[in-house]
Amino acid sequence: MPKIIFVFLTGLFLLLFGCAGTGKTQQSDKSRDAAYDALDAMDRARAGEPLTMPGAGGQPDSSGVNSAGAGTQGTNSAGNGTAGAGQPAPGTAAGQQQQTAPGAISGEMPAWVDSPDKVYSRQRYVSAVGFGSDRLQAERSALANLTGVFGQSVQAELKTTSTYSEAVMSGVIQVTENSSVHDAITTSMEMDTLIGAQTADVWFDGRSTWYAAAIMEKEKSAVLYADLIRSNERIIEDLTSVTGDQKNSLGGYSRFMLAAAIADANRVYANVLTLVGNTSGINPGAMKKGDDYRIEAADIAKNIPIAVSAEGDRSNRIRNAFSRALSSAGFRSGGTDSRYALKAELTMTEAVLPNQPNIFVRYIVDASLVDNSDNSVLFPFSFNGREGHVNRTEAEERALRAAETKITGEYPNYLRDGLSLLLPR
Repeated sequence: MPKIIFVFLTGLFLLLFGCAGTGKTQQSDKSRDAAYDALDAMDRARAGEPLTMPGAGGQPDSSGVNSAGAGTQGTNSAGNGTAGAGQPAPGTAAGQQQQTAPGAISGEMPAWVDSPDKVYSRQRYVSAVGFGSDRLQAERSALANLTGVFGQSVQAELKTTSTYSEAVMSGVIQVTENSSVHDAITTSMEMDTLIGAQTADVWFDGRSTWYAAAIMEKEKSAVLYADLIRSNERIIEDLTSVTGDQKNSLGGYSRFMLAAAIADANRVYANVLTLVGNTSGINPGAMKKGDDYRIEAADIAKNIPIAVSAEGDRSNRIRNAFSRALSSAGFRSGGTDSRYALKAELTMTEAVLPNQPNIFVRYIVDASLVDNSDNSVLFPFSFNGREGHVNRTEAEERALRAAETKITGEYPNYLRDGLSLLLPR
């Protein structure tokens, strides 16, 4: 109640002061507007709505410009609408200026909120609108909706480009010397959207909802995606131009698996080109699929069996667990003269714990994948744990079961991740 009285008195004072005199100067207009804002706040307080003083807490002030993004008004990145030129509003992730509109306008709802085509013509842009409780949520919603414009096929396949994007970000492959393209790929992965998509405008309704417009310029996107596809095709050619021992190795396997990931990305990019109406000389039907290279990688894996051994094993349980893990990753185990060998060691010792009626066994598994051609250790893998029971025999049985579960559950993915280290940089 004191807050309501304060707002009422403030509004009454500003109304009387702003309306004094007969001249309609700019200052009196501003005072009158401020008074009306205060009276409106009083009405909201009576209705039980939270009070927000004009210009406070980063909310839009009486001028209609969000105070967190205040600055001179200008043309947005698509050349349509207006936006503040200040810093990004709260909720916008740092380092995302490429995908973020430069400011936020409150006040009258812009035309693009109901129909983005009214501002961003279909002849030039692909556009979509999203909304959320804060600015970043609205931008992500708009970018996701923009991806949805391209249909379920592109939307579903976008996830398959993550391996490709990670390879670009880590420097495993160099798509182009153009840093802006590299940044576009990085940002698309961070925002989970298509390369070249960007937030063109944002608007706050003055109460609780943010709106954002996301766009892709068709002509620029066609050039960008065509260049990426051609560059990726050259990388695939370099990766798969191996024969003999170089091909039938873990390094060769890694090359073809990366080629598969790049081919997956190219299929998505080709679909985008088709949907923007300009393939720029790219023939999507002539492009190889990622599965074509995965089949070749599987054939390579069959030609490089991995010998498995385990010291200190109990009834070959650790060795068999590693064999199952290799099979799950697509490799076969066995042989005594294989180029590669997975050598493991199991150690179990009793762990004495005070005030414990049970007996505990500490187990350690150390394993290394070795290239016998030069005796180099490719991927070390180790873990440990502790299991207990009323007798040592059962405690050791529990330790073995825990070790088997760890190996079969984690080693396949560990091996796949390790194989990426064998790629040429």
